Amino acid sequence: MTNTKKMFALVVIVMVTLFSTVSLYSVEKPTAATGSKLVNINTADAGQLIELPQIGPKMAQRILEFRKSNGNFKRAQDLMKVKGIGEKVFAKLQPLITI
Repeated sequence: MTNTKKMFALVVIVMVTLFSTVSLYSVEKPTAATGSKLVNINTADAGQLIELPQIGPKMAQRILEFRKSNGNFKRAQDLMKVKGIGEKVFAKLQPLITI
């Protein structure tokens, strides 16, 4: 291999490595409206739940009461079992919550 080919191969390797690293760091998880981490619906208090879109004080209280009566949510979709949270509201919440 000539020096030119070796240099070209080295540049290609460096560029691939650089772009791979950049793409790994540019992938972000969805965040809550406050810019913080995802809200865990099994551990969140009323104040954390209220930060979510479509969740006011009454709805936050319903979520806490549901969790107290039924135990932790097994999957995020179980949040739709709470009165007042249908498919449309859940669709807005889904990228912002975790269990």
